[in-house]
Amino acid sequence: MLMEEIERKFLVSSLKFKKDAQNSMMIVQGFLNTHPERTVRIRKQDHRAQITVKGISSEDGLSRFEWEHEISLPEADALLNLCESGLIEKRRYEVRAGEHIFEVDEFLGPNKGLIIAEIELETKEEEFERPEWLGDEVTGDLKYYNSLLSKKPFESWNH
Repeated sequence: MLMEEIERKFLVSSLKFKKDAQNSMMIVQGFLNTHPERTVRIRKQDHRAQITVKGISSEDGLSRFEWEHEISLPEADALLNLCESGLIEKRRYEVRAGEHIFEVDEFLGPNKGLIIAEIELETKEEEFERPEWLGDEVTGDLKYYNSLLSKKPFESWNH
């Protein structure tokens, strides 16, 4: 599927989102390529796997090209073995807020302690409900991109 992804990212200020989560899943992902102008990601979640190519972000960090294709679990396992070092492991929660669904990622391993909420929008100007647990916006801040978290994990930051 070809598309432009419009997404905003936020830090999460409390664990209150968990009581409203509709479901959750474990995700393991790695990167075949983390070039700033394009990333190629392999992701396994539950009993599904996919390869995703993302382009460079717009100047405001709100949108970028994204292409995604479903692959088999054995293909994903083989490709994860070829990925750059630094796999990302996280539990993703889906939390409804008004008309939207937030995907809230609670990172594990070297990124433990980091929780990020993402919301996909139809337009850059689209309004959305902000739950009480939604913290500071980090849209466009490269250090919060999964491709960079795989290289410089949260535990290595000066907090």
